[in-house]
Amino acid sequence: MSTPLIVKSSVAINATPERVWDALINPEQTKKYMFGCETVSDWEPGSALLWKGNYEGKEMVFVKGNIVNIEPEKLLAYTTMDPNSEIPDIPENYLTVTYTLSSQNEQTVLTVTQGDYATVGDGEKRYRESADGGSWDPILVQIKKLLETE
Repeated sequence: MSTPLIVKSSVAINATPERVWDALINPEQTKKYMFGCETVSDWEPGSALLWKGNYEGKEMVFVKGNIVNIEPEKLLAYTTMDPNSEIPDIPENYLTVTYTLSSQNEQTVLTVTQGDYATVGDGEKRYRESADGGSWDPILVQIKKLLETE
């Protein structure tokens, strides 16, 4: 049995859980911190979730997956895969991203986990790339900045 490879990041945001939640699911908000990509989903368990954006003037899907679990203003879990990578697009190669929101000292703590890289194709390489780049840290900084300056 291999050791799970999970990337985890958290940030405390001076905003209500309602506002943080909106930043996570509102396409107009996600474009502001997710490299110009907007979310496309009906936000129901089992439904598709696409991250769409423009590249060289052409609309494309950068990330795709499915909603696993959703509890508004508390939890969002979805699978994720880069359809443009060379990794086979099979369920076994999808990672799970989980956002959890909790209130603490009049702030909302947003925690993101992504993994388990130990169970997917090229997992160790994908994990190193994510962990070395602090994969979620810059995104969480942008979400915090967005919500604290609007």
